This record gives sequence, structure tokens and C-alpha cells, in this order.
Amino acid sequence: MKRFINQTVVITGAQGGLGRAAAERFAAEGARLALVDRDGTGVAELARELEASGTPALPLVADVADEASLAAAFAAVEAHFGQFNVLFNNAGIGGMDLRVAEMPVERWDEMVAINLRGVFLGCKHAIPPLTRAGGGAIVNMGSSTGRHDTLPGSAPYMASKAGVEALTKSVALQVAHLGIRVNTVCPGIIRTNLSLRQKDGVEAESFFGRFAQRIPLGRVGRPADVAAVVAFLASSQARQITGAALLIDGGQTLRRWISAPDLAAS
Repeated sequence: MKRFINQTVVITGAQGGLGRAAAERFAAEGARLALVDRDGTGVAELARELEASGTPALPLVADVADEASLAAAFAAVEAHFGQFNVLFNNAGIGGMDLRVAEMPVERWDEMVAINLRGVFLGCKHAIPPLTRAGGGAIVNMGSSTGRHDTLPGSAPYMASKAGVEALTKSVALQVAHLGIRVNTVCPGIIRTNLSLRQKDGVEAESFFGRFAQRIPLGRVGRPADVAAVVAFLASSQARQITGAALLIDGGQTLRRWISAPDLAAS
């Protein structure tokens, strides 16, 4: 499929596992790419790889929690490519290491700033160029832990991701008349370095294998699985979908103690 020919797609957190997979997917479908990340070296290398394969790619260094930084990056996208059609608000951080009573307020603020404030700022500064383009799509990064799963030690992560879903619904209603659709993707466990870093010292096959045993479809998701859903929601095939939160978890959140008590106890 070539659903994004002559369209410009902006990806925040482009250097991470999910951002890179999305960039590769949109590139394969004919998009021009603006790659936004705090890691200037990494995002420049990704842009070079994409350019070498024939995809116009603009690397931009910005902090999604810094309004001036992100606004300048988005302005550069429109100036460089002439239009702005899709935003994948992907940048985020994880962490499941502290309980509320032990948590420094700085840790809370950092996660909410990147995972929620960053999504808000992305929406805020994408809406004007998307309006000038005659409409488009925003896909925000949520998580199954925002609403469906509960994990101790991850309160700021869960709060930020639940907030993304609520923000998405409100923004979707605000901008529907402008021809802009806004949706959230909510991945379960996905095989990325970010997931593995949350359990430092754990061997990858063992770590993801234990999750696969608890997932009804029998496999841990891959970044390409998420990228495929993001591309669908950004495309005209999803023209009647806005304000939605779509789970990408292989049935992970269907499995509870009542449906699988032996697994829950293991």
C-alpha cells in the first residue's frame, strides 16, 4: 500500500523502537518524514538511512516537554516540506520502580511532562498546520496500563497514559469540524529495549517469554505491529474513526484471574 504519497508525517520520539518502526512503515508507504527526538545523533542517523532508501527525511532535535523547542520544530517541518499531514505523538518514557510514598516529586513531574504535557503540546502545535493543510490525523501514544492493566510502582506512568486517552477524546471533539482526526494507540507489552530496561539484568528471551505465556495470542508484540495500527489510524481507511483508543495487546488484557486463575497464581 502507498497511502501516504505526497504527505508529510511527523514522528516524535523517532529514535526509539516504536518511533523507528513507524518511520519505516510510513516510508514504505510513500510519506515524507519529519523525525523529532532529543537524541540528535540518533535521529540524524535514522534520517540518513531513510534518505539512502529514497525517503525524504528531516531530522529535528526537540524536547516535547519544552513548548518553544517543539513549536520551533513543527514550524521547521512546514517550512521545509510545505505541509504537515500526520502527527504521531510517540515520545515517552517508562518506569515502574517506585511506590507513591517513596517517589520524589521530580520523578512524577518528569514522567507527566514527557508523556502527557508532551502529547498536549504536540496536539496544540500540530492543529494549526494540519488545519492549513485541509485536515489530517493525530495518533497519540497511550498504553494498556493507562486503563486496562494496573501495576504497582508505576503510578505516574499510568496516570500520564490515562490522561492521554482523556486528552485525545477532548481534542478529537474540538477539531473534528476542521477535518482532523485524533486517536490513541494502547500497546500492551512490546518487544523493545524500553520494556527490557524496566527489568535491568533480565535476559531478553526469558523476560519476553514469560509474557508470551500469558498472552492469548501466544506472542509478545513487535514494534511493527504497533506501526501498522498507527499507519491505519493515520490513513483515509480510518476516516470514520476519531476519539478512539485502540488496544494492541494480543488479548493480554482479556486474561484475568477469573479466566485464567492458574496463570494468575504462577
